[in-house]
Amino acid sequence: MTPRRKRIFWIVGALITLALVTFFVVNAFRQNLVFFYSPTQIINGEAPHGRAFRLGGMVVDKSLIRASDGISIRFIVTDTDKNIPVQFRGLLPDLFKEGKGVVAEGSWENGIFTATEVLAKHDENYMPPEAQDAVNKAHQKAVDKKI
Repeated sequence: MTPRRKRIFWIVGALITLALVTFFVVNAFRQNLVFFYSPTQIINGEAPHGRAFRLGGMVVDKSLIRASDGISIRFIVTDTDKNIPVQFRGLLPDLFKEGKGVVAEGSWENGIFTATEVLAKHDENYMPPEAQDAVNKAHQKAVDKKI
């Protein structure tokens, strides 16, 4: 093999390797990506089926129900337009309260969101931008319906 052919062989090999590495990284990223959805989007069928995703909104006042085992919890999340019942088995974060923002990760099946993780906002003024945007859109939609 001439030096020129060796160089071309190594360049083509490096490009193929780079393409394979890029493919595997993008594929792994896509499989582990968790999207955020509001209750309205979930009820409208925009959320994925058979995949974990995040539900965000506000916990409805007086909707928190603790089971007698002390670990199972049910509550309702709203975006001021639609409500989603959530069930969770585990310990809630200290900042979790009714009437406050929450993000729950889990799956939607048979009309109930089963959460594997519940995250509460860290102070009174913060809500993830996606959650705030979804709540604002749903609230505006509810206001427009009333007019």
